[in-house]
Amino acid sequence: MTERSDQELIVEVRDRVGYITLNRPKQLNALSSGLHANLAEAFDRFSADSSVWAVLLRANGDRAFCAGADLKEAGLAQGDRGMAKVPMTGMTRNLFEIVMECSKPTVAALFGWTLGAGCELALACDVRIAADNLRIGLPEAKRGLGANFGAQLLPRVAPRSVAFQMLYTGEAIDADDALRWGLVSELTSAIELAERAEALIRSIAANAPLTTQRYKSMITSGADLPVAAALRLNAGPSPYLSQDRQEGVAAFLEKRLPRWQGR
Repeated sequence: MTERSDQELIVEVRDRVGYITLNRPKQLNALSSGLHANLAEAFDRFSADSSVWAVLLRANGDRAFCAGADLKEAGLAQGDRGMAKVPMTGMTRNLFEIVMECSKPTVAALFGWTLGAGCELALACDVRIAADNLRIGLPEAKRGLGANFGAQLLPRVAPRSVAFQMLYTGEAIDADDALRWGLVSELTSAIELAERAEALIRSIAANAPLTTQRYKSMITSGADLPVAAALRLNAGPSPYLSQDRQEGVAAFLEKRLPRWQGR
């Protein structure tokens, strides 16, 4: 079922999965102000929608998942302020924070150029898989810009020395290095990326939604806590006394697929 479709973003829900597709291939899926706002709205809506159990972020085209912010629209080349603002300030929430805090498991299917804001968008997702033509990086140091979100998330994903090198040099790394340093969890061919991303998101959505949402909340809430404190967290929905727990055990004993209700 198509929920929303416009020139820049396609938003759909099919069988418990929310699909968000960047649709500016001629502009290398660069983030315009309209695309930026629509992405924030889509992730915020899916986060609150109990009928959506997982979210797949993808992009149309074959050259770039997202080449970053649309600098032409931003007006920075003309020396005015344009879209520029100090990160994490203003009347609206930061897009990357909205994506990162989406309550549902999120997967990003990456390919080609994934730079700047595109890299930050990818880092905000829980799982990243990529085609073998991936080139990912944060070139802000080459443009006199900043990567406030990337500077915090990249060292939490990759080794700190790798994060420093990527940020300081502004150079992109290839798919093999992205896999080696943990920026992505697996590689596939560009031809097979869509199929593999679909299989992965379906395997997540097939599981008990309260459990997967619980994992996300517990991991993100406890990541910076001492283990003893993290073990005592009670974050996110609890599956322990849920109807789904009873259904999961019954389905296992009866050798059938479970019928999850999300309660």
